[in-house]
Amino acid sequence: MSSTRPTITSILAPTASKAVAVVATGAVAAALSLTATAGAAAGGAVAHARPATASSFSFALDPSSSAISACLPKAHGNATITPGSVNDTMKVTLTGMPANTGFDLFVIQQPTAPFGVAWYQSDIQTGSFGTGSATVRGVFNVETFSVSLGGTATFSPTHQYHLGVWFSDPTVPFKLGCEPGATTPIITPFNGTQHAGIQVVNTAEFPAGAGPLSHVSH
Repeated sequence: MSSTRPTITSILAPTASKAVAVVATGAVAAALSLTATAGAAAGGAVAHARPATASSFSFALDPSSSAISACLPKAHGNATITPGSVNDTMKVTLTGMPANTGFDLFVIQQPTAPFGVAWYQSDIQTGSFGTGSATVRGVFNVETFSVSLGGTATFSPTHQYHLGVWFSDPTVPFKLGCEPGATTPIITPFNGTQHAGIQVVNTAEFPAGAGPLSHVSH
């Protein structure tokens, strides 16, 4: 009879296994609940944080016109945007420019005139070899936009996906012969005092409505 009689171990073993399973399940559920609570307390920051490991995106800025290509045959620009967790880093480098000359960088709606909505981003100063660069922080991706609900102007949310660079001093391109047929320097508003020269490079290689910034995700 002892060979067929259940032992106390065989009776308790299934119950013990079920108890361990219940405890483990409860622990997992508690951990998930704690994580969700922490995320909610942080205002959803965990769910909405941008990945800091996104790859960089580089693109060229080309001469704005045949006249620029003629007076500055080596004029060129390059930009690299590196996405971050809360904003982006953009470095713009100019080469083949006049030495010791100031330029102004804008984020713009359209690469060529009339340019649309434009955002003054940074100055760029070249050195003795005609090379200069600027590194800026901000939102430079598919979400870049401006909006005005009233005041001196009213417009709905408008994306700006292009870059443009202007001569800060309007007399420089005039003296270089970059304005054929002009009898006086051409004045544009693209610097801090709204008294700049003409555009030198831009991102017109990309379609007007799909500039390079639209290719940067977050």
